[in-house]
Amino acid sequence: MLEYSVSAQRIDQRESVARTKDAQIRLATGLSGTADAFNPAELLLAAIAACMIKGIERVTPLLDFSLNGVEVHLHAVRQDSPPLIVSVDYELVVETDETDQRLELLHKNVRKYGTISNTIALSARLEGTIRRKS
Repeated sequence: MLEYSVSAQRIDQRESVARTKDAQIRLATGLSGTADAFNPAELLLAAIAACMIKGIERVTPLLDFSLNGVEVHLHAVRQDSPPLIVSVDYELVVETDETDQRLELLHKNVRKYGTISNTIALSARLEGTIRRKS
């Protein structure tokens, strides 16, 4: 089994920083938030996006799938009581000349093998589409 480790530290009443390996990311952890750091919900969406892009990187050689770029757009809905994310919608935008059938095959593989997306899908509705960049 793989294991992951992250540590986080409060910097001040507005923000914290999370670290792993040689990387760090600023976190908006204050009640009023800050525009130049990710709040926890945005960090969750970024994790889903990273998972999907990493999944694409993993399966494109296996599928012999040719692409020039990928974008992921996500939107989450949070309920207030109890506070939780109830749904995440996404759009994968792929710059490719592959057929629509191959594009759907890529989407199927990304959904099937995504560690973070599979984890989130157990607790919230996770739905999305894939399309070719025009």
